Amino acid sequence: QVEVVESGGGLVQAGGSLRLSCAASGRAFSSYAMAWFRQAPGKEREFVAAFRWSGGNTYYADSVKGRFTVSGVNAKKTVYLQMNSLKPEDTAVYYCAARRNFLNPDLYTHYGQYDYWGQGTQVTVSS
Repeated sequence: QVEVVESGGGLVQAGGSLRLSCAASGRAFSSYAMAWFRQAPGKEREFVAAFRWSGGNTYYADSVKGRFTVSGVNAKKTVYLQMNSLKPEDTAVYYCAARRNFLNPDLYTHYGQYDYWGQGTQVTVSS
């Protein structure tokens, strides 16, 4: 059984930083790429960042470029999302997702393309 678990959320003031972690487990687990999405109350789930294991390629939503950094440690099956210069509009539940097989980078932003999801971790940025 595959499990994806996020951690590291919390309450932070605007301008502050948080680092989220996403750990995958399960003997059968293997992934081509992993991604972070977020969902604020009353809004649709939106893409934040993606990390491709082969080559370490990274992809970001325009709204977080220059502020967020996604990285991964293959041996730990863990990806991280370092979030700096946080803004109140970054407040949301952050979800980690994993994609088993090849995915065209143009589709990384589509949440329907991912096979496994975590339960989410709340990030709240106060003004």
